[in-house]
Amino acid sequence: MIEFNSLKKSYEDLFDLSIDLETENDHDLENELNKNIINTFNKLKSFELICFLDQEHDRLDCYIEVHAGAGGTESQDWAEMLRRMYVKWAEKKNYKYDLIHETKGDEAGIKSSTVKLSGINLYGFLKRESGIHRLVRISPFDSNKRRHTSFASVWVYPVINDDIQIEIQDKELRIDTYRSSGAGGQHVNTTDSAVRITHLPTGIVAQCQNERSQHKNKATALNILKARIYELEQKKKDNKNKSINQKKEIGWGNQIRSYVLQPYKLVKDLRTEYQSSNPNKVLDGDLDEFLSKALVMDKN
Repeated sequence: MIEFNSLKKSYEDLFDLSIDLETENDHDLENELNKNIINTFNKLKSFELICFLDQEHDRLDCYIEVHAGAGGTESQDWAEMLRRMYVKWAEKKNYKYDLIHETKGDEAGIKSSTVKLSGINLYGFLKRESGIHRLVRISPFDSNKRRHTSFASVWVYPVINDDIQIEIQDKELRIDTYRSSGAGGQHVNTTDSAVRITHLPTGIVAQCQNERSQHKNKATALNILKARIYELEQKKKDNKNKSINQKKEIGWGNQIRSYVLQPYKLVKDLRTEYQSSNPNKVLDGDLDEFLSKALVMDKN
């Protein structure tokens, strides 16, 4: 309603300016009108996208998991680039983000990472990012400067709040603790504070290592587990064949988006056909057009 009232006010202001311009030959007024038309149009586009977020879980915060595919250092470096892309996007939008869990690569990059993003409608905007992402570039790790293709997967889940009840019995869980690694300071590396929870009926695994307290890490891991189980149940209700614990192989033929840095520059979404000739800008978090095209396509 706030967005609607703001648009209504903008339209009324435009109407008043246009009336004034009919009776006055004022270039400043004309420039102001043109500027306000552009601003109002952009507001309208944003409001239109929000109207597409009509699922009950679209309004929630989200977790983003990034996993490197086969290929060792190449894919691990690519996974870290993807994680950075989503963090940059969140920073541009002034959303809060927290690193929940991360496994570093053997030489560079990451093997896997889980980030929590907090903000209005985040799951609704980002859920279509789930899938395989492909990178083509001249490898910085290849002394012969050959072109390499790397793959990484992205999976997005809603952060479950108190309004959504997910029943999990203790006997369905296996809980393991281990010593944290990576971000978090020296203390987390000296105690078995990290927690990994496995849901035995589905095989879904959730883990957290960002807190010093094992209790807090367990609570976060359990919340991630509930989020993934909830997402799985939603997929079943929607009669979809894909589920979050039946992920496609991270490789050829399964990608949703390709990022080409050499021999030419192009980012192309293979679902919507939308593309950008500036991959550096996209990798710096300029994702809005890709997100909006996927959202509109999903509703058509």
